[in-house]
Amino acid sequence: MSATLASGTVHKLPADMRAAILADKRIHEIWEDITPLARNEWICWTITCAKPETRAKHIHVMRDKMLKGMRRPCCWAGCPHREK
Repeated sequence: MSATLASGTVHKLPADMRAAILADKRIHEIWEDITPLARNEWICWTITCAKPETRAKHIHVMRDKMLKGMRRPCCWAGCPHREK
């Protein structure tokens, strides 16, 4: 599998998320299978965290939720950076 990962529609994939996705083949496959909009929402949900600890937690939760079948963050209004 290639080490190239797709980004979102607005946001680029940051290095810490990239490393977490590449660390697990299943997560990598899921990441490549979800839509660019869904990838964008996972990225935005993570990068908008103010504290590094919260950001790390979001990455952990993202991996866990994706393995459980979630394709987007739950209970989140969505990326405020997208044009409407």
